[in-house]
Amino acid sequence: MTDPIADYLTRIRNAQTAGHKIVSIPASNLKKSITSILYDQGYIKKYRFTDEGKQGTIDVALKYDPSTKKPVIQKLGRISKPGLRKYAKADGIPRIINGLGICIVSTSKGLMTDKQARKENVGGELLCYVY
Repeated sequence: MTDPIADYLTRIRNAQTAGHKIVSIPASNLKKSITSILYDQGYIKKYRFTDEGKQGTIDVALKYDPSTKKPVIQKLGRISKPGLRKYAKADGIPRIINGLGICIVSTSKGLMTDKQARKENVGGELLCYVY
Protein backbone atom coordinates (compact mmCIF):
# COMPACT_ATOMS: atom_id res chain seq x y z
CA MET A 1 0.00 0.00 0.00
CA THR A 2 1.53 3.31 -1.03
CA ASP A 3 -0.76 5.70 0.84
CA PRO A 4 -2.11 4.42 4.18
CA ILE A 5 -3.83 7.72 5.06
CA ALA A 6 -5.83 7.70 1.81
CA ASP A 7 -6.80 4.08 2.56
CA TYR A 8 -7.91 5.13 6.07
CA LEU A 9 -10.09 7.95 4.69
CA THR A 10 -11.52 5.73 1.94
CA ARG A 11 -12.52 3.04 4.44
CA ILE A 12 -14.40 5.62 6.53
CA ARG A 13 -16.03 7.15 3.43
CA ASN A 14 -17.13 3.73 2.10
CA ALA A 15 -18.49 2.61 5.48
CA GLN A 16 -20.57 5.78 5.77
CA THR A 17 -21.91 5.39 2.24
CA ALA A 18 -22.94 1.81 3.04
CA GLY A 19 -24.49 2.91 6.36
CA HIS A 20 -22.22 0.84 8.63
CA LYS A 21 -22.01 1.68 12.31
CA ILE A 22 -18.46 0.37 12.86
CA VAL A 23 -15.46 0.15 10.55
CA SER A 24 -12.20 -1.72 11.25
CA ILE A 25 -8.96 -0.21 9.97
CA PRO A 26 -5.38 -1.56 10.18
CA ALA A 27 -3.58 0.41 12.87
CA SER A 28 -0.50 2.61 12.84
CA ASN A 29 0.60 5.42 15.14
CA LEU A 30 -0.33 8.05 12.55
CA LYS A 31 -3.82 6.58 12.07
CA LYS A 32 -4.29 6.42 15.85
CA SER A 33 -3.47 10.13 16.10
CA ILE A 34 -5.88 11.01 13.27
CA THR A 35 -8.60 8.92 14.95
CA SER A 36 -8.16 10.66 18.29
CA ILE A 37 -8.35 14.09 16.56
CA LEU A 38 -11.58 13.07 14.79
CA TYR A 39 -13.01 11.93 18.14
CA ASP A 40 -11.96 15.12 19.95
CA GLN A 41 -13.56 17.25 17.22
CA GLY A 42 -16.84 15.26 17.40
CA TYR A 43 -16.76 13.58 13.99
CA ILE A 44 -16.87 10.00 15.31
CA LYS A 45 -18.71 8.40 18.25
CA LYS A 46 -16.09 6.08 19.73
CA TYR A 47 -12.92 4.26 18.84
CA ARG A 48 -10.99 1.31 20.19
CA PHE A 49 -7.45 0.13 19.54
CA THR A 50 -6.85 -3.62 19.55
CA ASP A 51 -3.32 -5.03 19.45
CA GLU A 52 -4.01 -8.45 17.99
CA GLY A 53 -1.57 -9.87 15.48
CA LYS A 54 1.34 -7.94 13.99
CA GLN A 55 -0.31 -4.62 13.34
CA GLY A 56 -3.50 -4.38 15.35
CA THR A 57 -6.71 -2.64 14.30
CA ILE A 58 -8.67 0.50 15.01
CA ASP A 59 -12.42 0.00 15.41
CA VAL A 60 -14.20 3.29 14.69
CA ALA A 61 -17.88 3.81 15.58
CA LEU A 62 -19.26 6.25 13.02
CA LYS A 63 -21.57 9.08 14.02
CA TYR A 64 -24.88 9.82 12.26
CA ASP A 65 -27.39 12.64 12.69
CA PRO A 66 -30.34 11.13 14.62
CA SER A 67 -33.06 13.05 12.77
CA THR A 68 -31.88 12.74 9.16
CA LYS A 69 -29.77 9.55 9.48
CA LYS A 70 -27.01 11.24 7.46
CA PRO A 71 -23.35 10.89 8.46
CA VAL A 72 -21.78 13.69 10.52
CA ILE A 73 -18.74 13.66 8.22
CA GLN A 74 -20.00 15.17 4.98
CA LYS A 75 -16.70 15.18 3.15
CA LEU A 76 -13.15 14.09 3.84
CA GLY A 77 -10.21 14.11 1.51
CA ARG A 78 -6.47 13.90 1.21
CA ILE A 79 -4.45 17.07 0.63
CA SER A 80 -0.80 15.96 0.65
CA LYS A 81 -0.16 12.85 -1.44
CA PRO A 82 2.96 10.66 -1.69
CA GLY A 83 3.64 12.00 -5.19
CA LEU A 84 3.05 15.64 -4.26
CA ARG A 85 3.57 16.75 -0.68
CA LYS A 86 1.88 19.99 0.43
CA TYR A 87 3.43 22.07 3.19
CA ALA A 88 2.30 25.37 4.68
CA LYS A 89 3.55 27.88 7.21
CA ALA A 90 1.33 28.74 10.18
CA ASP A 91 -0.25 31.72 8.41
CA GLY A 92 -0.68 29.76 5.15
CA ILE A 93 -2.72 26.85 6.55
CA PRO A 94 -6.10 26.88 4.77
CA ARG A 95 -9.38 27.39 6.60
CA ILE A 96 -11.83 24.64 5.69
CA ILE A 97 -15.30 26.14 5.06
CA ASN A 98 -14.29 29.34 6.87
CA GLY A 99 -13.39 27.43 10.05
CA LEU A 100 -16.37 25.06 10.19
CA GLY A 101 -14.26 22.09 9.05
CA ILE A 102 -10.81 20.98 10.12
CA CYS A 103 -7.52 20.41 8.36
CA ILE A 104 -5.20 17.88 10.02
CA VAL A 105 -1.60 19.06 9.98
CA SER A 106 1.55 17.05 10.73
CA THR A 107 3.86 19.43 12.58
CA SER A 108 7.11 19.13 14.49
CA LYS A 109 4.98 19.08 17.67
CA GLY A 110 2.84 16.18 16.42
CA LEU A 111 -0.49 15.95 14.62
CA MET A 112 -2.95 18.76 15.28
CA THR A 113 -5.84 20.63 13.73
CA ASP A 114 -5.37 23.78 11.69
CA LYS A 115 -6.67 25.94 14.55
CA GLN A 116 -4.18 24.49 17.03
CA ALA A 117 -1.32 24.90 14.54
CA ARG A 118 -2.18 28.57 14.00
CA LYS A 119 -2.46 29.10 17.76
CA GLU A 120 0.96 27.52 18.39
CA ASN A 121 2.38 29.25 15.29
CA VAL A 122 3.75 26.09 13.67
CA GLY A 123 3.43 24.94 10.08
CA GLY A 124 3.79 21.49 8.57
CA GLU A 125 2.45 18.99 6.10
CA LEU A 126 -1.27 19.29 5.30
CA LEU A 127 -2.53 15.71 5.58
CA CYS A 128 -6.31 15.86 5.07
CA TYR A 129 -9.49 17.89 5.56
CA VAL A 130 -12.77 16.91 7.20
CA TYR A 131 -16.16 18.63 7.33
